[in-house]
Amino acid sequence: MTRPSAPITQSRVAPLRIRMTGRDPREERRAATPLELLFDLTFVIAFGRTAEELAVLVADGHVGPAIIGFAFATFAVSWAWINFTWFASAYDTDDWLFRLTTMVQMVGVLILALGVPPMFESLAAGEHLDNKVLVLGFVVMRVPMVLQWSRAALADPERRPSVAVFIATLLVAQAGWVTIALLDLPTVVSLACVAPLMMLEAIGPVVAERVHGGTPWHPHHIAERYGLVVIIAVGEGLTGTTFALAALIEESGWTVETALLGLAGVALTFGLWWAYDVMPSGELLAARSRRSFTWGYGHIVLFGAIIAIGGGLHAGAFYLQGESSLSAVGTALTVAVPVAVYVGTFYALFAVLSRAHDRFHVVLVGVSAVVVLASVALAAAGVALVWCLLVLAATPWVTVVGHGLAGRRESQVLGATSVTETDEGGR
Repeated sequence: MTRPSAPITQSRVAPLRIRMTGRDPREERRAATPLELLFDLTFVIAFGRTAEELAVLVADGHVGPAIIGFAFATFAVSWAWINFTWFASAYDTDDWLFRLTTMVQMVGVLILALGVPPMFESLAAGEHLDNKVLVLGFVVMRVPMVLQWSRAALADPERRPSVAVFIATLLVAQAGWVTIALLDLPTVVSLACVAPLMMLEAIGPVVAERVHGGTPWHPHHIAERYGLVVIIAVGEGLTGTTFALAALIEESGWTVETALLGLAGVALTFGLWWAYDVMPSGELLAARSRRSFTWGYGHIVLFGAIIAIGGGLHAGAFYLQGESSLSAVGTALTVAVPVAVYVGTFYALFAVLSRAHDRFHVVLVGVSAVVVLASVALAAAGVALVWCLLVLAATPWVTVVGHGLAGRRESQVLGATSVTETDEGGR
């Protein structure tokens, strides 16, 4: 007796080329693709380099240059991700050409990551801004990005005017970045030239989306993509916790303080993720698409705050090893300040999308601020850094517990935004 043969599963083969006419912004169950997840992995490296350099410069006493370099690097890395993500949400074809151009962009992100340390070092030296490698990374990323936008312009004539603005913005801004890198100007002059280029980068998409009808991006897909990067950024907090644990174990061995430090680091980073998960971004973006620019750009600050928390925990490791020029209060502030920025930015983004300016959120922000200030006050009173971080770790849990106890409030927010504004197609 012969058994019936098992059915043969056909392998999934990517098509060579698909017309880039645009995705359906109302596509059901639209989720991040494996290629997008692979692309995000390169940003683990870029975010890690940024957090590490921030910690090193702060521990060495170069606080001003550290903040400037961190802001510049955070914008560069986050903006590179935003450029790809919004385009992919609107025009992802997952064909050979799309995959290969994405691979080239991943190379660009790695080059970008390699350019972070020399940029920080040049700011610490104070002579000039060394952004040559950073700019090279952007060039490697943007050549395929322009190619992708050109494909969309050819295949999607209805949105061609909007796409043309994206292409023009990329080319003009990139020419400006290359010019600054080649001229090797003094630091102050370079930073003065950087500001208008950042404005151009930010304004270009606003003009393209609002004046010419916009691109077919998917609100739930975009919300998921941003949430995934929050997870990647939160990973830097776990990395910083590991560095701090290693420093404490090297100094004192395995003690109760070691366990408390591990608990504080994990509780803080896990709480940051859980608090972010409270915001129903997909539903709110679908209902308030006109506010997506403020929400999307505001995440640059949110990403930066999360990465800075990881850098602050790393700076705490230097302090525990006796290799930091910061005091206990200064070290506590390297974590407390970005935690405060995270909370403020999170609720600001929530308010922008939902218009939920209610007393409930004000109370949660107020209680969170009290927790942050208490952690710094403990450091000023001479309490060990481990205990200060343990108190600080409670900050995001104010949001988690508060929303958990008032679960109906999210339903009320969504109910208030159930009628979509008449701004389809635009951000």
